[in-house]
Amino acid sequence: MDKLLNYFKILSDETRLRIIILLFRREFCVCQLCGITGISQPNVSKHLAKLRDMGFVKDERKEQYTFYSLNIENKLFEDILQRIVDNLEDYPILKSDLEKSKAAEKYIELMNRNK
Repeated sequence: MDKLLNYFKILSDETRLRIIILLFRREFCVCQLCGITGISQPNVSKHLAKLRDMGFVKDERKEQYTFYSLNIENKLFEDILQRIVDNLEDYPILKSDLEKSKAAEKYIELMNRNK
């Protein structure tokens, strides 16, 4: 029961919800999350640390960056996130974040091709 309550506490914060929805799609580093959301680096880092400490995200160092990804093994939690993503029309901020993340992905792909 505690894990379920903690999950809903995590989702009750707008910044953490935005980060989780972005990480539901793919991994990101802090600078990418800041660019997409417009939230300051210290604020994003603080929320990622809380999510990591509670076991909802994991981090992996790649060169000079640390990339974060979701660490959700509970099917119920995954289903809740999928339901949110399936109904993005109801959540304009989340929809905007995901659209910006797609644009960022295309830019990264283009930059990787030109190396």
